[in-house]
Amino acid sequence: MPMVIDLRRSEDARDVVHRAVQALAEGRAVVFPTETDYVIAAAARAAGAADRLRGLAATHPDEPLLTLALKSADEVLDWAPAMPPIGRRLSRRCWPGPVAMLVPDDHAESLVYRLPEASRQALVNAGRLRLRIPGHPMLAECMKMLAGPVLLAEPGDAPAVTAAELMAQADGAVALVLDDGRTRYAQPVSTIAVEDNAFRMVRQGVVAEETVRRLASLMVLFVCTGNTCRSPMAEAVFRRLVAEQLGCRPDEVDQRGVVVASAGLAAWGGGPASANAVEAAAELGGDLGGHESQPLTEALVRQADVILTMTAAHRDAILGQFPEAGGRVAMLAPDRRDVIDPIGGPLETYRKCARQIHGHLVARMDTLKGDLPRQ
Repeated sequence: MPMVIDLRRSEDARDVVHRAVQALAEGRAVVFPTETDYVIAAAARAAGAADRLRGLAATHPDEPLLTLALKSADEVLDWAPAMPPIGRRLSRRCWPGPVAMLVPDDHAESLVYRLPEASRQALVNAGRLRLRIPGHPMLAECMKMLAGPVLLAEPGDAPAVTAAELMAQADGAVALVLDDGRTRYAQPVSTIAVEDNAFRMVRQGVVAEETVRRLASLMVLFVCTGNTCRSPMAEAVFRRLVAEQLGCRPDEVDQRGVVVASAGLAAWGGGPASANAVEAAAELGGDLGGHESQPLTEALVRQADVILTMTAAHRDAILGQFPEAGGRVAMLAPDRRDVIDPIGGPLETYRKCARQIHGHLVARMDTLKGDLPRQ
C-alpha cells in the first residue's frame, strides 16, 4: 500500500515536499492534487518512470499518452521552440492554471529529444506534446527542487477529484499519495491545440473556449509620461492601422483578438486626452474622444505582449522596475529616436508628433503582422 499524507493535517509542508521529491528522484510514482483533478507524477528523466505511468493514463485519439509538466511558462520554448505567438501568449496568461496545451515538438532543438526514449515515446504523438503547469502549490514546490520536468498521467475518462478516486484507478502502482481533499474546481482540465497562429478547443473543461479566446488576444501597450498626448495618439492611430489589416472598424479590433491600450509612467487615472492630441489624432483617423488616462501598473506590464515606449528614458524606467518584461519592451521608433513631446505646444507641434508616431507605426506593422490573429 502507498504512503498517504493528508496535506490538510500535515504540520511540516517542507517534510512533505522532501518526501515527494525523493520518491520522484528515485523513479517512483506520486499522486498529486491539482486545481482540477488528481494526477500521477513521475520524473521524466528517471529510468523506468514512463513505463510505470504508461498503463495508468487515459488515452485520447491523436494525443500523447502522458503530459509534460513544466516549472514555469518561461520554459515553454525549450520544449516547443516553434511555438507560435498565440501559444506564447496563452502560456503566459493561462499558466499556472487549468489549461493543457497540445503544441508542436517537431523541432531539432526541443529538449524532448534529450529525454530517455521511453519518456519521449509516451510524450510525443503526431509531432505534438501536451504541456501543463497545474496551479496547486505542492506540485510547484516539488518541481523547484527536482532536476528536469515531470510526467503526468491522468487515469480514466472522468477526472479523479479526490485522492480516493485516483487510488482506486491506480491499483497500487504508486508509492506516495498527497491528499488535499476534493479539488478546487472538480472539473476536467481544458485541453487546447495550438496550430499555426490559432488555437482550437480539443476538450473543454473548467475554462470555456470564449475565455481562452480572450486570453489569446494580442495586447499592444503604448507608454509615455502622462498618457494624455503621445501614447494615446499612438494607441488611436495603431488601432486604425490594425483595423485596416483585419478588415474591420477600429471599434471592432478588440473582438478580432487585438487589444490596444496606453498608459503613463506618471499618469493620473481618468484624465482626458489633450484637445490638441484629439485633433491631431483625428486627422490621421484616430479617435481619442473617449480616452481616459491610466498609470502603468504591474498587471498591464504582465499582460502586454508588446510594450512600445515613446523615449529611451521610458523604456529604461520600465525595465528598471519590471526586468522580466525585457523581451517585450522596445522604443516605438525602430531607429531608437525619441518621439518629440508636444505638451504645452501649439496644434502644429502635436501634428508633427502625430505624423512622427504614424511613421513609426507603419514601419512597425511589418513585424507585428505576424503576431496578429489569423482571421
